[in-house]
Amino acid sequence: MGAVDCRRALRRPPSLLLLPPLCLLCLGASGQPDEEVASVQGVRGGSVELACGSPPAPAVVFWSFTPLGSRIPRPVAVASGAEFEVEAGASALGAVSLRNGSLVLGELREAARGHFLCQALHAAAVGGRLHTAYSHFSLAVLVPVSKPQVRLSEPSPAEGASVVATCTVREGTEPVAFAWKHRTSRGREEALAGVTEPVLLLDPVRRTHLGWYVCSAHNAVNRLSSDGAFLDVVYGPDKPVITVEPPGLAEEGFWASEEEEVTLSCLAASNPPSHYVWLRDHAQVHAGPAYAIARASRAHAGLYACLAHNSHLDTRSQTAVQLSIYYPPEGQPSCAVLPAPGAVTLVCAWPGGLPAAQLQWEGPRGAGPAAPGNVTWSLTATQLPNGSVFTCAGQHPALARPALCRSALWEPPGGPACWTAATSGEQFVTLSCEWAGGEPPALLSWLDGQQQPLGSSSSSSTAVHLLPARGELAGQAFTCQGTHPLREPGPRCRLQLEAPQLAVAAARVSVLEGEEAWLRCALLGGTPPARLLWLGPQQQPLEPGDSGFVLHPEGAQLHLSILSADPARHRGTYQCVARNALGNSSGSILLEVLRYPAPPNVTISRLTYGRHRREVQLRWAVAGPGNLTGFLVQRRAGAPGPGAAAWETAAGDIEPESRARRLGGLDPGVLYAFRILALNHRTAGHPSEGKIPADPPFSAYPAVLGAAGTGMVVATVASLLVFQYAARHPETFPRTGTPPAAPGSDPAQEPAEEPVSVTITVTATP
Repeated sequence: MGAVDCRRALRRPPSLLLLPPLCLLCLGASGQPDEEVASVQGVRGGSVELACGSPPAPAVVFWSFTPLGSRIPRPVAVASGAEFEVEAGASALGAVSLRNGSLVLGELREAARGHFLCQALHAAAVGGRLHTAYSHFSLAVLVPVSKPQVRLSEPSPAEGASVVATCTVREGTEPVAFAWKHRTSRGREEALAGVTEPVLLLDPVRRTHLGWYVCSAHNAVNRLSSDGAFLDVVYGPDKPVITVEPPGLAEEGFWASEEEEVTLSCLAASNPPSHYVWLRDHAQVHAGPAYAIARASRAHAGLYACLAHNSHLDTRSQTAVQLSIYYPPEGQPSCAVLPAPGAVTLVCAWPGGLPAAQLQWEGPRGAGPAAPGNVTWSLTATQLPNGSVFTCAGQHPALARPALCRSALWEPPGGPACWTAATSGEQFVTLSCEWAGGEPPALLSWLDGQQQPLGSSSSSSTAVHLLPARGELAGQAFTCQGTHPLREPGPRCRLQLEAPQLAVAAARVSVLEGEEAWLRCALLGGTPPARLLWLGPQQQPLEPGDSGFVLHPEGAQLHLSILSADPARHRGTYQCVARNALGNSSGSILLEVLRYPAPPNVTISRLTYGRHRREVQLRWAVAGPGNLTGFLVQRRAGAPGPGAAAWETAAGDIEPESRARRLGGLDPGVLYAFRILALNHRTAGHPSEGKIPADPPFSAYPAVLGAAGTGMVVATVASLLVFQYAARHPETFPRTGTPPAAPGSDPAQEPAEEPVSVTITVTATP
């Protein structure tokens, strides 16, 4: 009878309320429940599906749920074929639905922990007999760990104290494991190996512990990390360290050069950062980590102390150093040669300065004696090589390079040079001999062809002997004998009165562009009269009237000056040629025309139009070091690009100290671009970037005044026109009152009209 009741129930819509209790008994009457329980895990908020038996799908399915800790099953859902119904109270488990007899739990909740039982009723394919099947499930609902939070027992501890960092999670299925990371203030991150507990103990805490601490927690479901908790370890100040820029170490501390900028810096490790106070000779001179002296003087020397103070801990520390101001002696070292029998004494002196300059002699055979302030060196003359040069070097800490002076103990270089010249009227011929330089000066004497002296010897660098001009001098030879104590035997030069000889003052002359270059040529010999002339780089003769060239005849010398030297026109080799009836000779001078160094670059800092766009206001700045003698402003019409006009000079001869210029003469309808260049004499620097002027800031005041003035003028003109029209057409504009009669008129003849009041209002619109 129970089986008949079940079949009738199956033919009705499935409902837990309509399915009779006896049906549960009939489901269990034909089979035994399966005692095997399947363990299933789900995550809170996720979904699980519990399959009831194997296909084919049962005819009737009944799902029940027994919570953990309870023995009373609760109905969940029942299905008959494709139709199913869910118990209203089953929503506490999540989103419940049935699919082919399987129980689907979406949006899983923690209340779904427990045991699920599926009772399925199957109809046999043959005979139509019913049999039941059971499925048991044990569902565990896992909870993800929540975001951990880190709490510090003391966020700002003093160094040496004890700090506890605690990591907590609000929820999460056990077991929960923990890990810690430390990130320093400089961004370097490190994992704290071996720390897996939620509590991190720092005892004692040190300054290296300063930084952010991050805790991560994970279980079988997920892993989350906390926000960083900053541990601000308070410490210091340590003993300050003082540095000086530029660095200069002395035995007693630091030193700096006079007139240079000196910066004393103090650094003491501290958190929070220290406050610094500078003391000089126990008197405060500055507050801050760096004390800058713009121009050091001797008054700035003294004992400097840096006092560091940690206001949080109220702790202090200090360090002191001695600063000395060095200054060199005035001027340059002075060198002198004192003669002695068979010997010479070299004297070098450079008094003054702090400390005293260290002087040392240097000779051809190596270093000589050294001493501060004054040094002497005695040498035997016969042991000195010909042309010995001695240098005294003065070293001082305040100087970047040593100061030098030189003494030369040498005979004149080479040998004597001989030449002849004719006196006015060619009555006499002079024999000239020169051996310039030397210390002491050379002794010169003229000898005739039989090596007999002509006149007395000369102790100067030049010896001249006068001969009457006679025809028999042609072909005769004369000798100039030179004698010097440092050279044995003495050199000589031989002169024969035949073809002329000449010499140039220097084989190479270098001048800067635009300067005046001097090329010097001297006639050394030759039968008088001899004539000198100059040939240019293209071997063309240079005449007195040639543009840019000036000839300066000076006796037996002919000098050439080039005005405003131009590297394109004047650079090259010049020849001085000596000519007479017996022949000619020449000498060459290479002229180098050097450009001035490039001036610094210039940038435009401001470029704005004037009110009517007929002028611009230009401001600029100089970038970098370098010499300059002025500025040049260029402009061009048209926007930058291939079609822009060429640059033209807008302003030149601008003083080097200027940094602004107003430029007028602009066409308001043309778009201009401007740029500026620095000049070092004739060398132009790199042009600035071309810029287009900007409009000036808007000012409404002139516009309002102009509009108001225009309105007043319009109103006045309109009033005058109305009054004039009224006077000419009285019938249109009647007069107000009777005007006085004109002299000689008859008032009775005037028409009598009733007065009419007329008001004329004129509005002036700006």
